[in-house]
Amino acid sequence: MNDLLTKAIEAHGGSERWQELVQAQATLVSGGDLFAIKGLPQDATPRVMTVRLHEEHASVQPFGAPDQKTDFTPGRVSIEKLDGHVVAERTDPRTSFSGHTLETPWDPLDRAYFNGYALWTYLTTPFLLAMPGFTVADIEPWREGDEVWPGLRATFPLDIASHSTHQDFYFGPDRLLRRHDYHVDVAGGFAAAQYVYEHTEADGIVLPTKRRAYRRAPDGRPLTDHVMVSMDLSDIHFS
Repeated sequence: MNDLLTKAIEAHGGSERWQELVQAQATLVSGGDLFAIKGLPQDATPRVMTVRLHEEHASVQPFGAPDQKTDFTPGRVSIEKLDGHVVAERTDPRTSFSGHTLETPWDPLDRAYFNGYALWTYLTTPFLLAMPGFTVADIEPWREGDEVWPGLRATFPLDIASHSTHQDFYFGPDRLLRRHDYHVDVAGGFAAAQYVYEHTEADGIVLPTKRRAYRRAPDGRPLTDHVMVSMDLSDIHFS
């Protein structure tokens, strides 16, 4: 396995501990300009996010109503009552974004799909990069202030839903994740730079509790005038 990825996985809790776990759950507060642009501005209501660690499956509750939740996999997304009654669903949901620009409105199922894949990616990084089908390669480091952050470019397999096929991950001197770059293909493909910070340890796994995503300039600089997506995590548990 790639040397940087090996060190990053060890810094985030290690592969042995990761293999002992099957699920993560966290309280999420999200916001940012992207949701307003899409016609679905996010309020500050805390929501509970649950993801499976070794398969791409996620759920957020509440969603749209106090008694509703989402159910996400790459091939299907749904909004359901807590008793399992399906309110709305969409199979092959990625196709619904065909032709979208940044300004194209989203419906609630579009938002549920974005929530599902994004938070599954975030709560499983960097461990997902060692899953079957992923390839990684070293890239030029990113200089941030006085630090130099080595980076990896990951190619995602076709059966994993995420922002884009190619994504870049940068790690600090302690080999904890510091920055995550990608294109948001479901929103016109705009380039994003996401900074992560305030790492915490939960049940043996280390992860950032705050994420701020900005539009990314051609030279890689984050355009920090506007936060496109913000995510704050708390009460994190792995089991």
